[in-house]
Amino acid sequence: MLDIEVIEDPAAAEASLDPIRTRILRELAEPASATQLAAKVGLPRQKVNYHLKALEAHRLVELVEERKKGNVTERVVRATAASYLISPAALASVAPDPHRFSDRFSAFWLLALASRTVQEMGKLIAGSAAAKKKLASFAIDADITFRTAADRAAFAEELGVAVTRLVAKYHDGGGAGRRHRLIVALHPALKEASRTSNT
Repeated sequence: MLDIEVIEDPAAAEASLDPIRTRILRELAEPASATQLAAKVGLPRQKVNYHLKALEAHRLVELVEERKKGNVTERVVRATAASYLISPAALASVAPDPHRFSDRFSAFWLLALASRTVQEMGKLIAGSAAAKKKLASFAIDADITFRTAADRAAFAEELGVAVTRLVAKYHDGGGAGRRHRLIVALHPALKEASRTSNT
């Protein structure tokens, strides 16, 4: 089972977004039969089987084992991943294109870059899983509070200069090495929901 599977097929994306199927996928983090699932999700076994067949057809569910119970063979299945993320490739005709934006301060450009990252990482993860090789990647996630907008602008400028220097230092202009993509992003954090205390 993968930790995260990126769904690129539009039909698979549509199948996964059905609320009942989403619940079934969540329950199938651990292997289960249709009978066991029916008890967990509160649906008739036949209805669960219908949804399982749809999920299996899109390779979102996989067979773990078959158990003989008298004249009946019980199929035990599980989700192919612990979590799923729908790639912009599933909506290719309307997916954001980074080439349409050139302003590095544009929120739309940042979103298009994030979209491309999801799409590319999905393909890389699938390829590394098929090759049974570890995927080399690196990420930094940090929170920073700026006192003023001027401080934020100064930080962005210094960060840009530092990254440009590093890229110039390590970039292999001859192109003999493996190409990597670097994205550095800065955006406002979402405001947390206000917490009310009963004490």
